[in-house]
Amino acid sequence: MEGGGKPIVLAASTSESTEYLRSTWRQMLLAATPARYARQLRVPWAREVETEADGQAKYVPQGLRVIESLLLEKFSSDDIAVCYPDQFPQFVGENTRVIGIHAHNPLGITFATDVYAQFYGAGAEPVNAAEFRRMITHPALRKHRPRLKIIVGGPGAWQIEKKNLRDEWGIDCLVHGEAEEVAAGLFEKALRGEPLPRAVEGHSPRMQSIPRLHGRATYGGVEITRGCGRGCQFCSVALRGGKSIPLDQILDNVRTQVAGGADMALLVTEDLFLYEVGPKFKPNVPALKRLLESVAAVPGLEYISLTHGTMAPVVAEPSMIEELTPIGVGRSVHQHPASTHFDKRYQCLFIGLETGSVRLFRQFMKGKSYPFRPEQWPDVVLKGMEILNRNNWFPFCTWIIGLPGETNEDTKQSLELLYALKDAKWCPMPTFFVPLEDTRLENKQSATIANLTDLQWEFFFTCWRMNLDFWRRGHKVFWMVSGGVPLYYFAFGRRFFGPRIKWPMFRLGHFPEWILRHRLYLDFSNRRQPIYRVPEFVPIPEHRRQPEIPDLRVLS
Repeated sequence: MEGGGKPIVLAASTSESTEYLRSTWRQMLLAATPARYARQLRVPWAREVETEADGQAKYVPQGLRVIESLLLEKFSSDDIAVCYPDQFPQFVGENTRVIGIHAHNPLGITFATDVYAQFYGAGAEPVNAAEFRRMITHPALRKHRPRLKIIVGGPGAWQIEKKNLRDEWGIDCLVHGEAEEVAAGLFEKALRGEPLPRAVEGHSPRMQSIPRLHGRATYGGVEITRGCGRGCQFCSVALRGGKSIPLDQILDNVRTQVAGGADMALLVTEDLFLYEVGPKFKPNVPALKRLLESVAAVPGLEYISLTHGTMAPVVAEPSMIEELTPIGVGRSVHQHPASTHFDKRYQCLFIGLETGSVRLFRQFMKGKSYPFRPEQWPDVVLKGMEILNRNNWFPFCTWIIGLPGETNEDTKQSLELLYALKDAKWCPMPTFFVPLEDTRLENKQSATIANLTDLQWEFFFTCWRMNLDFWRRGHKVFWMVSGGVPLYYFAFGRRFFGPRIKWPMFRLGHFPEWILRHRLYLDFSNRRQPIYRVPEFVPIPEHRRQPEIPDLRVLS
C-alpha cells in the first residue's frame, strides 16, 4: 500500500498475549515479576510470542479478537492488522488512521500484580505495566501521532483513567465495559478523522451483537458465558446478569482456534457452572457435559483448559464434578505427581474463596455461597475442596487481604480455614483488596503492604509456604528458599516493611515450628487439630432447594 501502513491496527502487549508454559495462572503470577529483574531472573516469557509469515500476531487476547471480528463485518481484512508492538514499524505508517489497543492490566494494579512487585522496592514496576508502557509509547506511534487516533479498551482501561495517564500517553478514547455495541462506531469515526469522546461506557450487549471469532486467541480462548450476577461487592462482573453463548457459536470459535494452530481451547467464563444455568444458580449438568463432549470432539483439538468457577455448585451438586472429570481432567494440559489420574493429569479452575470470616463474607459476598447460607461458608469450602481433589481438580483459589473493616478476628478465621486446608491439592493465592471501578466498593480504601497487620502478614506467607510445599517439592528449590528468605529479610525486608515481616517470612523459609509457634498464630507442627473439619454433608436450606432441570434432549 502506497505510503505504508494499514488503516486499522489492533495491538496487545506481548506479556498479555504470551502462551508461555500454556498455563494461565503461571502467566498471571509471572506478570507480577518486577520488569527490571525479569532479565536477571531469566524469565523470557514476557516477549515469548509468535508471528505469522506476514508479521501479524499469531495469537492475542480473546477480547482483541472480538474487536477484530466486529471490524471485519464492516471493513476488508486488507485494511486491518493485528500485531505486537515489535511489529508496529511494519504496520503503522502514513495510511494508518486508528490504533486499537487491548488493556487487560496496563498498570499492574489489580488484586495481585502490584503486591508482589513491591517486595523489590516501592518503585518496582510489574512486567505487565512495563510492557504496556513500551507499547503505548512506541516510537512508531509517536511518529505518526498527528494523523491517527488511539483507542484503548479492555478490563484494565479504568487504571489509565484512575492514574490520569490518558493525555500523557496520547490516548484519544478510553472504552470501559463491554464494547460490542460501541466499538465499530468509534473506529468508523476515527477513520473519518472525526473527534472521539474521551471515554465511552459499554454495556452488556445483546447476544446477537457478540461476533464469532476470526482469529486465534491466546491459549485458544473461547468465551462460553458472560456476567455472573452473584453480587459480590468488590467485583463488577458479579453485578451483571449472566448469559450463555450458544453451543454452535462456541464450537465454531473452537474450530477457528484449531485452524489457527491451537491444540488447546481455553473456555473463558466468570463461572463454569453458570453455563446454561437453571433457576437460582442451579447447575445444568447435562448442558455442561454436552459442552465438554462437543468441544473435545472438534477434530485437531487435544486439550481443554478452564478459567473460573464457584465452590458452592460443587457442593450443591456433588456428582457433577465426577461426571465432568473424564473430559475435564482427561483432556487437561496440566500434570502433577499428586494426581491419581493414570497420566497424572489435573484440571485447574480459578475459584474465589476471598475470606474465612463469616462476618465479612455475609457483608460483601453472600451470593457466592448460594444455595447455602453465609454461615455455612467454611463447610462449603472444605467439602468443595474434598470433592474437587478427589476427582483431580486442583483449584487456584484467591483470598483477599484487607477487605474494608477487616479485624484481627476476621483474619484469624481466615487463618483457621487455611490451616484446615493445609493438606489440600491447590494453590492458595493471597491478594490485596483493590477498590475496582464500577463496583460497590470503588470508593473504599485499598489495602497496602504498609498497613498490614501481623496476622495479615502471617496469612500472606503461610499461603506461599503451602504453595511451595505442594508445587515445588525438589530439594534444590527447598534450599534456595530456605537460604534466600533470611538473606532477603536482613538485606531488604526489614528496611522495606519493618520487623513485622520477619517471623511470617521465616515460615516461608521453613524455619522450625518450635521456634515459630511462640511468635505466630498458627502452629504447623500438627500439635493441634484444625477447628474446621470436612463435613460429611452440607445441607441445603429447605427453602433454597430447586427442582431438577429437565434434560431437553429427552423431552424432544
